[in-house]
Amino acid sequence: MMMQDAVGMDCEMVGVGQGNKSALARVSLVNKWGNVIYDEFVRPMERIVDYRTKISGIRPQDLRKAKDFCTAQKKVAELIHGRILVGHALSNDLKALLLSHPKKDIRDTSEYPPFLRSSGRVALRHLASEHLGAKIQSGEHCPVDDARAAMMLYQRNRKEWEKCVKGKFRKQKKRKKNKDAKE
Repeated sequence: MMMQDAVGMDCEMVGVGQGNKSALARVSLVNKWGNVIYDEFVRPMERIVDYRTKISGIRPQDLRKAKDFCTAQKKVAELIHGRILVGHALSNDLKALLLSHPKKDIRDTSEYPPFLRSSGRVALRHLASEHLGAKIQSGEHCPVDDARAAMMLYQRNRKEWEKCVKGKFRKQKKRKKNKDAKE
C-alpha cells in the first residue's frame, strides 16, 4: 500500500473508569484521497462505563475482537511518522492515543484561521456542510467520514494553508534567532 505525504485521522472515544474519562475505542486513518489505510476498534485498558453510542457509534460487540491499545498505538505511530497529520481537534485524538506529533506537521481544521469564527472554533460538521456541501455527524459519528471530511477541507485549502504554516514557522525561527543573539 502506497503512503502519501498527508494522513487524515479521527478517533472515537468511550467513557472509562470512575470519572467516565475518555478512552480510545476506534481509530481511523485515510490517505490524501480519502481511502482508508487503517480502521480499527481498540480495547480500552480500563473498564468501560459509558459506550457513548449516540455519538461514538461504539457498541459492546464492536470491542469483542478489538485490537489491544498498544498494538493500535504502535501501528498509528508508524503510519503518521514523518507525515502531515490532518484532522479536527487533533490534540484530543493524540491524547487518547498517548502519542505526540511535531506541531509543524499538524493541520488541524479546528485551528486553521480561515475556518475560525469570532466566537472561536467551528464544529467539523458545520465546516463540512459550509465548505464541502457534505452532511456528516447527523447522529452517530463515523471516524472514517470525519477523517475524510478533514482531509478534503485540507486538500481544498492546501496551497494557502501551507503558505500560512511556512510563514508562521519562519517567524518563530526568526524570533528565536533574535532572542539567542541578545543572550
